[in-house]
Amino acid sequence: MESDQSTKRGARSLFERLANGGDPVFEQLDRNAKSLLQSALTRLDVVSREEFDAQTAVLQRTRDRLEALEQQIEALNQELSQEPTTKGNTQGD
Repeated sequence: MESDQSTKRGARSLFERLANGGDPVFEQLDRNAKSLLQSALTRLDVVSREEFDAQTAVLQRTRDRLEALEQQIEALNQELSQEPTTKGNTQGD
């Protein structure tokens, strides 16, 4: 029982020292962790938030243009499908 309390106090003391900063061991661990994280992110081929947002905007503009073109094509198809009957009626008169 005494050992558990001692271990808890030791762990709490260590955590408090690390959390308060200024400890050279903690600073070294922090630098190493950041370096490892940066290295892992580089290998993952991720993009920055700014690049993601820019590409999202480009995609949205492209989608809007595509939808507008689809509507134009549909309108032209409707016009073409109606023209032969209209022309056929005028030629017979």
